[in-house]
Formats: sequence, structure tokens, C-alpha cells
Amino acid sequence: MTNPHKEKPWFKFLSNRYVWVLLSFIIWMVFLDNYSYFGHRVLDKQIDELEDNKEYYQQEIKKDQEKIKKLNNPDETEKYAREKYYMKKDSEDVYIIEFEGDTIEKDVKK
Repeated sequence: MTNPHKEKPWFKFLSNRYVWVLLSFIIWMVFLDNYSYFGHRVLDKQIDELEDNKEYYQQEIKKDQEKIKKLNNPDETEKYAREKYYMKKDSEDVYIIEFEGDTIEKDVKK
């Protein structure tokens, strides 16, 4: 019994062992390998996120360096301490004024 498709060009192409080796290599590299295409896509996304984080933190470092330069001045240090920590001199009184729109009302449990 002979195969009726044996003489067709597509059968000759698919029965070639080099084609099978090439197909298995491509499947291995795309799906199964540790360095597969899909693995690279995931790693590329992580790299992009890390680069974005790097830019953000570099900007924050620049802002903090500017604040540090300002705080080297004793007048600026005093201003910062008064505004952030409500510090005062011994002979002064500090009054904190809150407006109605500034406070958050807490829900009272019934």
C-alpha cells in the first residue's frame, strides 16, 4: 500500500527532518526556554517599571537636596521648625486656628 500524498510538495516539505528540527527549535525558544519570548516580555515590563521608579526617586532626591540647602540657613531652619513642629521660643505663645472646612468630622456610632 502506498501513500497517495507522498508525491505532493507539501508532504515532501513536512516529511523533511530539517523542517521538524527547525519547528521544534522555534517552539522550544518561544515557549519552553528560560529565555523565551514571553519571559522577555515580562522582564521588559519590569525593567520599564524600575526605570520609571528610578526617575521618580531621582526627582525626589533633587527636591530633598534643595530643601537641605535651604535648611542650612538658620532662619529657614527656624521657619521649618515653627511650621512643621509648632515649636516656639520661651517668650511666645502659639495659636493654631482651624476653620470649619479644614477639619474632618468623625461619624458617631449610634
